[in-house]
Amino acid sequence: MSLKEQFIHTRERFKQISTSLLVEDYSVQPAVFVSPPKWHLAHSTWFFEQFVLTNFVADYQVFDEDFAYLFNSYYNNAGDRVLRPNRGLMTRPSVAAVFEYRDYVDAQMLKFLDGDIGKEAEDIVILGINHEQQHQELFYYDIKYILGNQPTFPAITNDLKFTPVSESSEFLTIPEGIYTIGHQSPSFCYDNEQGVHKVFLQEFQISENLVSNADYIAFIEAGGYQDFNLWHAEGWDFIQEEHISAPLYWHKVDGVWHTYTLDGFKPVEENEPVMHISFYEAFAYAEWKGMRLPTEFEWEVASGHLAWGQLWEWTYSAYLPYPNFTKAEGALGEYNGKFMINQMVLRGASVATVFGHSRPTYRNFFHPSMRWQFSGIRLVK
Repeated sequence: MSLKEQFIHTRERFKQISTSLLVEDYSVQPAVFVSPPKWHLAHSTWFFEQFVLTNFVADYQVFDEDFAYLFNSYYNNAGDRVLRPNRGLMTRPSVAAVFEYRDYVDAQMLKFLDGDIGKEAEDIVILGINHEQQHQELFYYDIKYILGNQPTFPAITNDLKFTPVSESSEFLTIPEGIYTIGHQSPSFCYDNEQGVHKVFLQEFQISENLVSNADYIAFIEAGGYQDFNLWHAEGWDFIQEEHISAPLYWHKVDGVWHTYTLDGFKPVEENEPVMHISFYEAFAYAEWKGMRLPTEFEWEVASGHLAWGQLWEWTYSAYLPYPNFTKAEGALGEYNGKFMINQMVLRGASVATVFGHSRPTYRNFFHPSMRWQFSGIRLVK
C-alpha cells in the first residue's frame, strides 16, 4: 500500500467508526482523562496541518486560525492550547465544521502526496498516520466511557469481538539468558522503542492465557478488594477513595455481574478476558494468586510464543527511556519522552488497536490508576 493509500485508508476509517454517533455524543467530556470524539477528529487533522502542510507547502492557508489553539494537545513548542479538562466545554466549532476541516486538510494532503515530498516529510506523514491510529483506539475508550455513564447504556455499531480464554492453565518456560530488547527492523517505530540493548533474565514461567472474568470474579468473591495485604499502599488508597470494588463498568444486578459493552448492558461473559483493570488491581490479583506480573522485557521475549492482541497487558515495569534514548528537536520531541515518569508500561495490543499498528516492541504506557483503556492481566510464576 502506497503512502497516499495508507493516508486515505486511515482518514476514512475514522469517519467510518464514528458514523453511529449522534451529534450530541461528539462534544461530551464526562472526566478529565476523556476527550470528546469531536476533539479527536479535529486534533488528528491539526497534526497533519501543523506538522506537514504549514511546514512543507508554500503559501498554505490554514483552515481556521483558532483551530491550532483549540485542537493542540500537549505540544508546548506548537503554541498555547485549550487545557485538557476544558475540551468538553467547546460546543463551537460545530461537528459539521470539524468534518469540513477534515475534508479541507485531506484535499491539501492528497495534492501534497502526489508530489515528491522528500524523506523528512515522508517520516512525519508516517508518524501522523500512526498518531491518528492511536487516536482511533482512544476514540473507542472515550466513547465507551461517555456512553457507559449514560442511564440507558446505549449501544453503537462496532466490530470489537473477544475470543474466549482457554480453560487450560498452561505456563510457558523461558530459559535464563541474555536477550536483545528494542526495535531492530527498518519499519516504523516510536522513539521510545529505540535503543536496542541487552538484558539478562532469570528463568520464568508465563501464562499462555489472559486472566478471565471467571478468574477475577473468584478474586472479588474471596474478598480481594477488602484485603489490604494484597495491595500497594497507593493502590489501596485509590480503591478506598474511589469506592472501587470491581472492574470499570461492572454492576451487580439481582446477584449477577453485568457490564457495559459497546453492544449494550449485558451479563459478564465469564470466559472472556477481564478488562478495564488498573495496574493496582492487576498487581493485587497477582498477589492473591501467589504470582506476579511480567516485566516488559519478559513480555517482549515471550511474545513470539504467545497468543496476544485482545487486551493491552500490564507489566511490572516503569516507563523509562532505553539506553541512548534521544528526543527529536521541537514539538515532535514531546511525543513520548516527557511522559517517562509515574507511568507503567503495557505491552501487546487490544481489539480496538488498528490492524498492523502494534508490534512486539511497542511500549504503551498509562498511570497505574487508569482503567478506561482496554487493559488486562497475564501472570508470571
